[in-house]
Amino acid sequence: MVSIIRYVRNIRRTGIAAWWRNMQYIGDAKAGTYVGKDQFGNRYYENLNPEDEILGRHRWVDFAQHYSNATQVPAEWHSWLSHIRQSPPPEDNVIQNLSPVWQGPWIENLTGTRGAYRPYNTRSTRRSFFVTYIHVL
Repeated sequence: MVSIIRYVRNIRRTGIAAWWRNMQYIGDAKAGTYVGKDQFGNRYYENLNPEDEILGRHRWVDFAQHYSNATQVPAEWHSWLSHIRQSPPPEDNVIQNLSPVWQGPWIENLTGTRGAYRPYNTRSTRRSFFVTYIHVL
């Protein structure tokens, strides 16, 4: 449970409009320092003040799209959010120097959308033909 004092403190830091947006999209009153932005437009924040944030929840992402999905976070930013890496990707030399030539661009998981992979299946088209043919007889 978040205290009312924390809500008021974060309203004073971010302003009413940003506080309301955070409550609508993130579901929590958060105020922190801007760390970076990925290729999709997602913004990443961090708050190291132990009085403001619960331990382990001091890093968060503000998604660019209203429909947010965890697969919209690239792997390098996910490792920073999960505390696998200490420094964010723009400041981490290992991540900047470790981009193989064969690695493709990051795309989100498209399952359940129009862009999802659907294999071509001739068996289902034949089955529907035979089912309608049998019903006609």
